[in-house]
Amino acid sequence: MDFKEYIETIRHSVNAEIMKRMPLRQPYEHYKIARDYSERMGSYRRPGLLMLCGEMFGASKEELLLPAAAMQASEDWILIHDDVEDDSEMRRGKPTLHKMYGIELAINAGDAVHIVMWKLIKDYMVKAGIEAGGAFFDKFYDMMTYTVEGQFLETNFIYNVRDLSKGSEELYHRVINSKTCYYTVYGPMQLGAIVAGQGEGVMEAFMDIGKPAGTAFQIADDILDMTADEKSFGKKRYGDLYEGKITLMMLHAYAHAASGEKSQIDRIFKKNRADKTPEDISFLSGLIDKYKSLDYARSQAEMYGKKAKEAVEKYWPLLPDNKYKEILLSAIGELHVRKK
Repeated sequence: MDFKEYIETIRHSVNAEIMKRMPLRQPYEHYKIARDYSERMGSYRRPGLLMLCGEMFGASKEELLLPAAAMQASEDWILIHDDVEDDSEMRRGKPTLHKMYGIELAINAGDAVHIVMWKLIKDYMVKAGIEAGGAFFDKFYDMMTYTVEGQFLETNFIYNVRDLSKGSEELYHRVINSKTCYYTVYGPMQLGAIVAGQGEGVMEAFMDIGKPAGTAFQIADDILDMTADEKSFGKKRYGDLYEGKITLMMLHAYAHAASGEKSQIDRIFKKNRADKTPEDISFLSGLIDKYKSLDYARSQAEMYGKKAKEAVEKYWPLLPDNKYKEILLSAIGELHVRKK
């Protein structure tokens, strides 16, 4: 069994716990909108990693179900708000919530799912007890706090800085360390281990594995934004260019661009998303092709993917010798070669 197959064994049970706390009731339209992203589901990588690492260290699926559902609910509400902030057009293969119902109702729906997340955490804490539940809460709180800091840095750059000359790979990595490495990879792994009663040694191991794995994952995501088929990727192509996000490709192209090209990039980055034209995006993507910036990003994704594999090998003796160990290896290995 690989990681994708493992996810299929848990996704519907996790989703059911979210839906249980968000039944269709009056006002019906509110709950219909609030349930939308959760009903679309998603990759379920985060709850998958949480449950996988928990089971690896001896926790039962029943013990892990509420924590995993809280992890997935956090993704569902964050994406609703994220799509409003970025004015994204597609999510999980369909129009974004604010495009369907308007910004105000979309934000309210995100708030509703946010409340469900805290309800799931509270229900777990009641079952687990104050010590185990408190340890889980503290880690979850720390992960979410760091994630929101990263979102601030990225959003501030997009809406206020708007100047690629003030961007850097250091800023890029700070953003993805919070939004991807911690939140998407090692945070869920640590949460699963905490449910299984593990301590600091395992927390450190998962962080050392998750940082390069998360970096590889995000660079691969940035590449897919440029190259993937919209239907399979579930999001609009060139979304990062329209939104004015920092990516390794754009930073690399900017660093190699001639002065006139830099001026044109600066002009485009100062525009709002809605004001960017297809010609603007074609110019930016053309520079990325011209300076082989996709090749640079791919080499970086491969490098971090290799580092993640090396970290797994380093901590291999620490991990229990069971079937979940090999599944974790497949999970880490597929991050930088993902197709969607």
